[in-house]
Amino acid sequence: MAAYGLYTHIASNKLRSMLLLAGLFALVYVLVYAGALVAEVVINGNETVAFYLSHAFLDLKVAAPVATVVTAVWVVIAYFFHQSMIDAVTGGHDVTRKEEPRLYNLLENLCISRGITMPKLKIMESPALNAFATGLNPRQYSITVTTGLLNALNDKEIEAVLGHELTHIKNGDVQLMVVAVIIAGVVGFFGELFFRLFTNLSWNSGGSWSSGSSSSRSSSSSSDSKNSGGGAVIVIIIAVVLIVVAWLMSQVVKLALSRSREYLADAGSVELTKDPDAMISALRKIENRGELPGATSAVMELCVDNPREGFADLFATHPSVQSRVDALVKFAGGHDPGPLPDPTDETEQPEAQGAPQDAPPPLSQRPWGDAAGPANPPPVPAPSPSGTTAGNPIGNPMGPWGRH
Repeated sequence: MAAYGLYTHIASNKLRSMLLLAGLFALVYVLVYAGALVAEVVINGNETVAFYLSHAFLDLKVAAPVATVVTAVWVVIAYFFHQSMIDAVTGGHDVTRKEEPRLYNLLENLCISRGITMPKLKIMESPALNAFATGLNPRQYSITVTTGLLNALNDKEIEAVLGHELTHIKNGDVQLMVVAVIIAGVVGFFGELFFRLFTNLSWNSGGSWSSGSSSSRSSSSSSDSKNSGGGAVIVIIIAVVLIVVAWLMSQVVKLALSRSREYLADAGSVELTKDPDAMISALRKIENRGELPGATSAVMELCVDNPREGFADLFATHPSVQSRVDALVKFAGGHDPGPLPDPTDETEQPEAQGAPQDAPPPLSQRPWGDAAGPANPPPVPAPSPSGTTAGNPIGNPMGPWGRH
């Protein structure tokens, strides 16, 4: 479903969330079938490819109810505890008005002005400049802000970032992103499980596969060994391909997180704050400074800016900061101050300029040659009663610059 406007975008996000959840079960069935192929090869090492494929399909029918229940339980757990999982990864924690009055008041004012239910406010201890929103329903919505963002941005810029995240909540982008995180977690778990199973397989001299702990079976005839060995190899290759395809499909889920959502969130922030320049300035400060150390790729996809581009930028979920700024300048009438210096250049610049900055200022030259002395000339000696200065006749007085 294409999204042409704000309301169709919201409806599109809801439909995509349902389709992604349905796709999650399909990916799990594909992984179970791949695991059944491997199990049949281990149990029956002297069979044909058709035998393995058919028996693995029967195993899938038997295991499908269990896989469905396990997947549904995981979805329920993720629905209620996804925020705790994300907080465990990022270290975010709830804050109150008393702890962060500046940030709390900015968010509350935005919500009151637009009649939006105020989400929970969280702080993440990190020097990175970033923020993200999470939640699947109004009681779970929360916005997490890093301490680096609070220290680097002024009130108007922070308000623009909060408006950006509130727009994600309002447009339904948050639900879609959380569902994508759930899918990535499930597929990653099963994929790692089956790859660990592959590492325990060994090829026996009789032309069959077995687990590393089991003893090798006796070989049959040479023709059976060739046929069974070739069939087992082909089936193992098919299982590996299925697992790789399932993993790739879980990565393609990121493409469902349309890049247009970031443009719409920037526009929503401008609509909330009436200040496009604040959003542009915030983006310029966040640019190349939003990397969260230790955060997974799924968490980075929730943030205001994701500096991770992926392979050839094919899986990037965020447009570049430059394109977002250009859109705000073109459609919102903002002014672009230009990109800020790269963080690595900022750290190297003080070292290179340290010597000139530490050097003392040049001494000012004065007529009497004493830069540190008083600015006024020395006093003229008082005249003596005889009409001469001390040791000098009146006709040849001594001035401060020497004898006339």
